[in-house]
Amino acid sequence: MSYSTADRLRSVTLDDVRGAHKMLSGVARTTAMEGSRHLSSQVGAPVLLKCENLQRTGSFKLRGAYVRIAGLLPEERAAGVVAASAGNHAQGVALASSLLGVRSTVFMPKGAPLPKISATREYGAEVRLHGQVVDESLAAAQEYARETGAVFIHPFDHPDVIAGQGTVGLEILEQCPEVRTVVVGVGGGGLAAGIAVAVKALRPDVRIVGVQAEGAAAFPPSLAAGRPVSLSHPVTMADGIKVGRPGDVPFALVGELVDEVCTVTEDELSAALLLCLERAKLVVEPAGASPVAALLSRPEAFEGPVVAVLSGGNVDPVLMERVLRHGMAAQGRYLAVRLRLTDRPGALASLLGALSVVDANVLDVGHVRTNPRLGLTEAEVELHLETKGPAHCAEVQQALRDAGYTVMG
Repeated sequence: MSYSTADRLRSVTLDDVRGAHKMLSGVARTTAMEGSRHLSSQVGAPVLLKCENLQRTGSFKLRGAYVRIAGLLPEERAAGVVAASAGNHAQGVALASSLLGVRSTVFMPKGAPLPKISATREYGAEVRLHGQVVDESLAAAQEYARETGAVFIHPFDHPDVIAGQGTVGLEILEQCPEVRTVVVGVGGGGLAAGIAVAVKALRPDVRIVGVQAEGAAAFPPSLAAGRPVSLSHPVTMADGIKVGRPGDVPFALVGELVDEVCTVTEDELSAALLLCLERAKLVVEPAGASPVAALLSRPEAFEGPVVAVLSGGNVDPVLMERVLRHGMAAQGRYLAVRLRLTDRPGALASLLGALSVVDANVLDVGHVRTNPRLGLTEAEVELHLETKGPAHCAEVQQALRDAGYTVMG
């Protein structure tokens, strides 16, 4: 069980969020809110970024984890806590436990990024690697709780956790009292539910929009069915919102208080992450960039001033490299082409010379001479190019054709 029957029946109120806000004083940072001229020009109204990626541990998760653990009875604290996570929740529970003097154990998938495993250990948790996916780690954590009496700390499905996350909403209203729309990423629903509780209680006119990754969007069918519905295989690069089933407690609050839940594609997530890095100078993980992706995909749909919550910045460097390249491709700034040329000395140099004339930056070159589909005097070259946008891509391809090359894709 992730929470008791009493917890399941208990909702979350503004007083709960205000209490959490007092509890987090001196623990969680009041994160910065930065304006974005680029997004403002796209939307046609002021857009501000709520930078929870700059929170301690790199995400909003510390807020809810601390409030949940701080509310435990002395005998529960003595038994320790246990959690399962691939990253952000793990670090939030680890730091919160250390600050409160509580022993913590965190189960993480064997394939979790090494920086996240190391950070969780450095924050004070005992890390146990179990399973290939978070669901397997979750099952192991719950079994550990049953065997040892440790308290299982759910990442989103508990009123105390939601109250803690709701403190982001109080800060938004303090920092931008004229806000008209809040856009927030949604996985299990804890952050969106908490923000909605705080904002709607004080400013019922503010529109709350949740954002899910298209391949892991459990909320739209759940809201349509009137109950949490499970996805069999959620798929997205945005691990922070890759949740197969909404939590029971946040689901009820999201259904009551959130005005809309929309979805974004992987290409839109990549482009948003790239924009945050290039224009806002902020390192944001794909889940944290989901509100920006929604603004870019439907700029006319949001009344300003708009606050987009950047929920986290714990992105694995290996994933960052892949996502940035994907984002460049989505924006037409990365071009992959295959072509054939005569296999003779100087042929590759001539090809690269033709590319330099049109100012295309060559990132990678693959050269194949032996293949049954090639003629005796032919070679195939695959080029990965950095370009300046869709128009430049077309210019590069035309320049190659004009130089006599057959471009195959």
